[in-house]
Amino acid sequence: MHALVRGRISVNPRGFGFLNIEASPEKGGAPGASGASGKSGGAALGPVTAFVTPPDLNPFLDGDVVDAAVVEAEPGRYSASQLLLVHRDRTELFGTVVSHAKRPHLRVDRLVSNTDWPFKPGSADDLAEGTAVVAAIDGAAVVPARVVAPGADLGIERCLARNGVRAVFPGEVLEASRAAAAAVSIERELARGRRDLRELTTVTIDAPVTTDIDDAVAVLPAGPDGALRVFVSIADVDALVPEGSPLDLEARARGTSVYLAGRVIPMVPEAISSEAASLLPAVDRLAVTVELRVDPEGCVTSIDLHESVIRSHARLSYDAVEEFLTTGRSAGVPEAVEPVVRWLRTAAARLSTVRAARGGVELDRDEAYVTLDAETREPTGVSPRSDTGAHRLIERLMVAANEAVATWLVARGLPSVFRVHDEPTEERVRTLEQFAHNFGIEAGFGPRLSPRGLAAFEAQFRGSGLAPAIRTVLGKALGPARYTAEPGLHFGLGAPLYLHFTSPIRRYADLAVHRVVKRYLQGHRDQLVEVEALASLSHHLNARARSAGKAETERHRMLVARLFASRIGEEIEGNIVAIKPFGLVVQMAESGATGTIALEALPGGPYRLDVAAQALIGADRRYGVGEPIRAAIASTNEELGRVDLTLTGARGAS
Repeated sequence: MHALVRGRISVNPRGFGFLNIEASPEKGGAPGASGASGKSGGAALGPVTAFVTPPDLNPFLDGDVVDAAVVEAEPGRYSASQLLLVHRDRTELFGTVVSHAKRPHLRVDRLVSNTDWPFKPGSADDLAEGTAVVAAIDGAAVVPARVVAPGADLGIERCLARNGVRAVFPGEVLEASRAAAAAVSIERELARGRRDLRELTTVTIDAPVTTDIDDAVAVLPAGPDGALRVFVSIADVDALVPEGSPLDLEARARGTSVYLAGRVIPMVPEAISSEAASLLPAVDRLAVTVELRVDPEGCVTSIDLHESVIRSHARLSYDAVEEFLTTGRSAGVPEAVEPVVRWLRTAAARLSTVRAARGGVELDRDEAYVTLDAETREPTGVSPRSDTGAHRLIERLMVAANEAVATWLVARGLPSVFRVHDEPTEERVRTLEQFAHNFGIEAGFGPRLSPRGLAAFEAQFRGSGLAPAIRTVLGKALGPARYTAEPGLHFGLGAPLYLHFTSPIRRYADLAVHRVVKRYLQGHRDQLVEVEALASLSHHLNARARSAGKAETERHRMLVARLFASRIGEEIEGNIVAIKPFGLVVQMAESGATGTIALEALPGGPYRLDVAAQALIGADRRYGVGEPIRAAIASTNEELGRVDLTLTGARGAS
């Protein structure tokens, strides 16, 4: 017997694919909760993956949602057939022109399609073989949308097309951005009633390469009661991007800026993102300011929001601020703003105390940091990510501002787009306990995991050599945060209410929140926004954030593969951080980079995938998440962003 299921296609570059089962089409169930009956006699089938043969995969693309017949060929191994397309998000394909039977075809990126796609007759006859092209999908064929310029970074182009990232702004949008930038009038805005904060000593703290500066901070020294007044001023993008305008529709479609090593794809054109809205030093800028009163114990006792005009008095770098915080001096911190930096440190320390008491955890991204040569933009090194005290200072202030705005909105009954991170289920908690044990750490969470329990767990490995790998696994086990129209807990931060407000230049969710705030400040108390519309926007923004994250991850992995191409044979130690149908994902201890060990390269096979335990199980050997691994770099593939490892040993495995 077989089950009819709905799932999403995943393409393997070797030509076959997998169906990641999400739901039963008959019941329209939630992901991983199929009600379809199968060999198991009516038990839920998902979440599992089913193998798709190359012939069945040919008409489909990575990410396609399909209905399929799934059969359990042997215990724990499923196969899918009779695939029927339900939905396709992808509209463009990247590849090179090849000829089949004297007809031009697109040799598509093999992580997207396992076959070449024909060009629509007459659409590509003038393109030479080997030309790199971004093509629009037209039924079962493609038409050229954009020819990639000779010498362009094909890795970046491939990442963008793979993940549906819009790389080029329409002409009308570019023109609208220039017109909007030219139309800004500080005097008119002040006359309208904006609060003039230009004399308040305000600074920005960012990386030196940052051009889209959307947050600035200031603080007034403690008064007789010890309380600080902290000002977090955020670029007023809404003043330059009117709701419903071509600029706004394009920003909404993009959802977020995409940060690739070597290139930034902004959500709004650079005339706004890097110029008119960016909080550059010594120029007047429109902002929305959150004013927080922080008492000596770190409690935020009052929240005020204002439309404002600010002027940054200094552009500081993270490195300069870290040097100043550590040594008391830095050439990169002007004397005039030194008191501000010191009081900002006080404010961040107070906020940290309260945050630590309520629990939660700081989750790093799972990719290591790749260093690029300033001139050639070639990768020169890779190391685990590590934030400094300056990073944490800004992070504390931004999180506090985001929480404060969420609290302010809910107190007034206003609709918005919130950021929610669910408490993990009991099953996830038990799985995380097993992973921790594999790392050599005993968790003992009890019946449920609380934010304080999570913080206590994090304290066991903070600062250890295993920390990057454990954080990677922890982030996967806890699952992602998401946008939603319903306010709720952000478990990872231990925050009762949370949203995104502090980065409207690069995130549309923040821009949407700004508009709600500004309408209220302008006297519109009867905001009637349908929950369904906010839910739809949240769903869209979640999808765009996932696509942007995938593009950034893929670009990172391509650079890592390029770097490791010169290290074939080098031995590494690491930990298993994921179990996939194709084998093991290993995070290397020294660099923080990840590599893969193919299923067929593991000795002692065959192995079956135990989805619930996240383990590969053979007759005499088991590989689980968290286990230490010794391996050697066997090969790399830059196009696929892959570093292949071969096993040389393991510790503590059984």
